[in-house]
Amino acid sequence: MSGHNKWSTIKRKKGAADAKRSKIFSKIIKEITVAVKEGGPDPDANPRLRLAIGNAKGASMPKDNIERAINKGKDKDAASFQELTFEGYLPNGVAVYVECTTDNQQRTVSNVRAIFNKHGGNLGTSGSLSFLFDRKGVFTIPEKEEMDMDEFELETIDAGAEDIVVENGLITVTTSMEDFGKMQKKLEEMNIEVENAELQRIPHDTVTLDLESAKKIMKVIDIFEDDDDVQKVFHNMEITDELINELD
Repeated sequence: MSGHNKWSTIKRKKGAADAKRSKIFSKIIKEITVAVKEGGPDPDANPRLRLAIGNAKGASMPKDNIERAINKGKDKDAASFQELTFEGYLPNGVAVYVECTTDNQQRTVSNVRAIFNKHGGNLGTSGSLSFLFDRKGVFTIPEKEEMDMDEFELETIDAGAEDIVVENGLITVTTSMEDFGKMQKKLEEMNIEVENAELQRIPHDTVTLDLESAKKIMKVIDIFEDDDDVQKVFHNMEITDELINELD
């Protein structure tokens, strides 16, 4: 089971609680707002918005919330957001990539730096981790009994699938960054229900830690994710089955 597929399992588990779901909703709303400001309110003409709406539906976000987020993006007086990325290391050589969307760059930089410093990490310079990660398209899809997996695999491979993993009722399809849009379109044509689709930063190699050290790292990842300006966090720590079982 590939590392990012286990990460999808962890995010599903963590997203089950109402408090976490509220955080997930707020991040999706921000993504919808940014997508509308960037490319307009018509999802048919705005691939980024179409993707954000798809992820909102995959997270069971109410339709009214989605409509409000689109309208917020159309409001010219609404806050303008800026996208920022941060790279650094946590203890035991764990590399961390933090993606943010913010209306206050100074606040976000200060908060992210404080989390690194408080937990024994170091914030690096932009591009310092580029050699450790590849950007890949990752689609998580609930497995359905009626699905013809042979046909599914043939169709998705034709659309650029590099890896297809089926485990615990979840299909994870990985593509190159360049084939992300092509795969998104193919799954729409196939009427496949996608739970989540995003560009992830996949590590070339992972760092394996003992259970207690790994749990400490996961707590710091949680702290990053709880920050309202943080959209996504990627890392190169090996996600073991033992670690998954220990998480709340």
